[in-house]
Amino acid sequence: MTRGPELHGEMVRLRPIEARDAERLWESVTDPVGRRLTGTTATFTRPQIDEWAATISDRPGRYDWAVTPGAVRGGAPVSDLLLGEIVLNDIDEAARSASLRVQFLPDYRGRGYGREAISLVLRFAFDGVRVDGEFEPGLGLHRVSLDVLSINPRAKALYESLGFRQEGRLRDAHRDGDGWVDVDVMSILEDEFRTSHAV
Repeated sequence: MTRGPELHGEMVRLRPIEARDAERLWESVTDPVGRRLTGTTATFTRPQIDEWAATISDRPGRYDWAVTPGAVRGGAPVSDLLLGEIVLNDIDEAARSASLRVQFLPDYRGRGYGREAISLVLRFAFDGVRVDGEFEPGLGLHRVSLDVLSINPRAKALYESLGFRQEGRLRDAHRDGDGWVDVDVMSILEDEFRTSHAV
C-alpha cells in the first residue's frame, strides 16, 4: 500500500506514485531538456524505472507524488494521467527539515501545475491538509530546501514567488555539456510559508 495522503488543489491532484506510472516516468527520465534543467546525470534502465515506480511510495523518509489533473466529474477524477512528479525527501525529523524536487513532462511545463503542486506539498510539510473533509496533521517541518541550476531561471523565479529565499550559490558545481553551471541553494521556513501563503 502506498504512503502519504492525496493532496487536492484546483488544477492538480497529488497521489502517491504507483507501478502504473512507470511509462510516464520513463518518458520523464529520458527527456533531454528535463534532464538538463534538473541536472540529472544518472542513467536508468526501463526495469529500474518499473521497480522504482512500484516501490518508491513505500520507502521511508520520503513522499513521492504523481501530479495528475485536478478536474473532477461526478466525484471522481476526470484523468489520472501523470503530468509530472513532486518529491519531499531527505526528511529529518530531528532537524524538522526536508528537500523538495519537482519535474514535469514537456507538455505540462509552464502551465501553473508546478506552482499549485509545490504549494500543496508545502502546506502538508508545514501545517497539514484536509483529506476527505478531515484534517490530517502535516509533517510539522521547520525548513524545506531545494537546489536549482543557474541555467533554469524560470524555475528559480517560480520558487522565489512562492517564498523561497536564496541561501547561497555553489559555483561551477554542475557540469553542463562542455561547461559548468552554478547551483543555487534555496529554502523556505515555516513562518515564511505561513506569511506568504495565508489563507
